[in-house]
Amino acid sequence: MKEIKDLIGTPLPLKSLTDYQQGSIVSRMVINKKSGTVTAFAFEKGEGLSEHSAPYDALVIVLEGEAEIPIGGVSHIVKEGDMLIMPAKIPHAVHPLSRFKMMLVMIHE
Repeated sequence: MKEIKDLIGTPLPLKSLTDYQQGSIVSRMVINKKSGTVTAFAFEKGEGLSEHSAPYDALVIVLEGEAEIPIGGVSHIVKEGDMLIMPAKIPHAVHPLSRFKMMLVMIHE
């Protein structure tokens, strides 16, 4: 897999940034700046993130598969090509309904 420095100025298919790993959630930091982060995730079937909150607004961009993402007690079903904004300090979770890849863009204040 290419190093972050090798990604700069290189067109890549988004789905290729992470690979599935049995029984795991794989993440790859693509951008890590004081102003925010961009991270690619691959969730193997049956894996997910329990309810938590973050201090920053976040944008989920679905790259592959389908998931239920509850935000503040309201469930949202997302699939490939969808985006979903998760507001800061509101509890949310990620429950994949299949193998699932997403890009998470976190905007820091």
